[in-house]
Amino acid sequence: MTEETPTDKKPIERPQQSDAPREVKTGRANAADDAATDPAIDPAASALADVHPAALPIEVVQALAVGRLQDPFGILGPHEVPGLKASRSKKKKTMMVRVFLPGALRVEVVVQDKVLGELQSHTQDNPQDNPQDNPESNPQAGNAAAGLFSGALALPIPETDQLLAACYRLRITWPAQDGGEVIQESADPYAFGLLLGDLDLHLISEGRHQELGSCLGAQVMEIGGIAGVRFAVWAPNAMRVSVVGDFNGWDGRRHAMRLRHQAGVWELFIPQGLGAQPGERYKYEIVSRDGVVLPHRADPVARQTEAPPATASVIADPRALEWQDALWLEQRASANVQKTPMSVYEVHVGSWMRNVNDPERGWDLLAEQLIPYAKGMGFTHIELMPVMEYPFGGSWGYQPLSQFAPTARYGSPRDFARFVDRCHGASLGVILDWVPAHFPTDAHGLALFDGTALYEYADPREGFHRDWDTMIYNLGRNEVHGFMIASALFWLEHFHIDALRVDAVASMLYRDYSREAGEWIPNQFGGRENLESVAFLRELNRVVAQRCPGAITIAEESTAWPGVTRSVDEGGLGFALKWNMGWMHDTLRYMEYEPIHRAWHHNDMSFGLVYAWSEKFILPLSHDEVVHGKGSLLRKMPGDRWQQFANLRAYFGFMWAHPGKKLLFMGGEIAQHKEWNHDGEIEWPLLEQPEHLGIQRLVTDLNQLLAQTPALYRLDHEPAGFGWIVGDDDKNSVFAFFRYAEPPHEQNVVLAVCNFTPVPRTGYRIGVPFSGVWQESLNTDAQYYGGSNMGNAGAMQTDAIPAHGHPASLALTLPALSTVIFKYNLVLSDPSHPSAELT
Repeated sequence: MTEETPTDKKPIERPQQSDAPREVKTGRANAADDAATDPAIDPAASALADVHPAALPIEVVQALAVGRLQDPFGILGPHEVPGLKASRSKKKKTMMVRVFLPGALRVEVVVQDKVLGELQSHTQDNPQDNPQDNPESNPQAGNAAAGLFSGALALPIPETDQLLAACYRLRITWPAQDGGEVIQESADPYAFGLLLGDLDLHLISEGRHQELGSCLGAQVMEIGGIAGVRFAVWAPNAMRVSVVGDFNGWDGRRHAMRLRHQAGVWELFIPQGLGAQPGERYKYEIVSRDGVVLPHRADPVARQTEAPPATASVIADPRALEWQDALWLEQRASANVQKTPMSVYEVHVGSWMRNVNDPERGWDLLAEQLIPYAKGMGFTHIELMPVMEYPFGGSWGYQPLSQFAPTARYGSPRDFARFVDRCHGASLGVILDWVPAHFPTDAHGLALFDGTALYEYADPREGFHRDWDTMIYNLGRNEVHGFMIASALFWLEHFHIDALRVDAVASMLYRDYSREAGEWIPNQFGGRENLESVAFLRELNRVVAQRCPGAITIAEESTAWPGVTRSVDEGGLGFALKWNMGWMHDTLRYMEYEPIHRAWHHNDMSFGLVYAWSEKFILPLSHDEVVHGKGSLLRKMPGDRWQQFANLRAYFGFMWAHPGKKLLFMGGEIAQHKEWNHDGEIEWPLLEQPEHLGIQRLVTDLNQLLAQTPALYRLDHEPAGFGWIVGDDDKNSVFAFFRYAEPPHEQNVVLAVCNFTPVPRTGYRIGVPFSGVWQESLNTDAQYYGGSNMGNAGAMQTDAIPAHGHPASLALTLPALSTVIFKYNLVLSDPSHPSAELT
């Protein structure tokens, strides 16, 4: 169903609409004015100022009829007006009630289930109308008043203004499609007082409202005992904003909103009786300050959406999931991510397995299949490429428009929450890719949201990203800054997400990112740094650390910007981890060379250790390296089929032994042949072939070894956790290094040796700090992984031959294209050692 087609249960015909802008010819208004509606700007307001308030002049009626009236609350709903006959009862007050319901046949006012009176229609002049009984009569209005009903009624006096809406109900009769009638009964949306509090509005304007997900957007609630939905949207420069949806025939005249000038926020409470309830679709119809009706906008703070290609927002079910992950969150809060093993499985949901592309059961199917798979392979976290709703599937989610709503491609927000809960139940952390840098230009989205550059910079030298054809968030604007902070917190708090991997940080930090000279605007000091983005990222990380115990942020940052993972107090950006893009590019480039040429590029593998402790790094083999013609990881490897698999096994061994947390994109763990295709799925049938199954087994064992070996993770980000033994044997393309945990090192030391040539090497001598037995913990050339099964018989005894500055050494066998990992066995080496009992 498209947004232009009312449902069968709402038999209301609406005027023909078009997405093309149309002119509203009754002037303009400045929504930023903090005073009351200005008669000098709004001719309807001028007319109201000059006539008896009980009568509506033609200008007002016409403005109402074309959806031009800026302040509908000044006209509609109950109003006290001079000159009306007072009620004889002290408990009642005579008030003028006006409603605007185009297409309605009649409207009655009901009090305590009794009809108090019928409002008079002004569709056409009635010569029998008595102006004294109906002050609304205006012989000049004619059919412009179609849908306007009014009447003076003695209404019960409420205890407070907020409860005025509870004093009466509207009984509306609509024509049915079968020629009959349909009756709808509801409270009057225009009988409610102010909705958002002054503190909310103040915090929004200051950019410090950290719970926008429960403030703006469509919030299901009760007001004065009346169930309905409170809508609120930031559009400070709009002339008029209306809620449109299935419940009002997508007619922008029906539910025009009230402007709260101090924050530029429009609000309206639509009672459930008028059809506003969970599951209903809606958007905003906005008239720009130039009088142009813009294409319908999706709600920027919608908590649920339609499944693409449909674009409407959806009123979300307010029921919270009964989370079962309290123990997980408690343990997370006390954990130190720097000191724990971390191996991340990066996933694009829709192409991991195609059967999850089900808007009814997708997240549940993913939970049933992905969670046991990732857990069984020993991964500690699942990282999902962006799931914030996005219109274009080919963007993989990196061009989102709904920063508070999970994509409807795989189910409801509640389904997504249940998926996260089940991950936590399996001791799997969940990381989301999150995009605060830019957004697409789709007509229903954020670009020129209220007719002005609201979320983006106005100048394309600041606000347009040519590489991606997207708009750049103006994070220097308070409201936009606060909008994105609130989005981050919403995922972390509402959905219990464990980490946000912040995308495209480099594009945020530099004003000249991907721009030539003269195509960018310097900052206030003449520099290239985007100071607004720097301030935003620091604030983001400060707030996350304060509000979300144990949750972290991860930067995808590809430059040498200093202090990305340094604390904000120390002048850094405050991220917990940073993707090491340089390591990924250097080492993959090395692996793509034929082994005979690798001697000339030896430093590609060792250079990452020069700066390894300048930041707290994750080593990523991400989706970006296996797409757009780059080929799969297996296809990057040179040589025949056996050598390709051996190269990949050796590379994985090197990566897992190297300092830094680990990340592997889906498909890499089975050595997929084809590069990734977001419209396809992983080549699961390859697991029927022993070589591919061997790669999967290797990744599983590497993860298990990582989890069981503190030397491989405790000091990932400290130089004390690493020591070179052989870093200069370029002729043989051999690398050897130690990994350490905290002392005593006899218990916490690992030796990794890599041979990146197809030539086996025997008797290769490596100096070691401790005499005794060194166990071969993992050999990528094992037959179990698809290798030739050459190795060191499971363990090696040291020789009393000094080497590499150490008192003892090992004479090792290095299989062709392999990584071999050894642990020092203190128990077998010296059972009498006091520390042996602890191992």
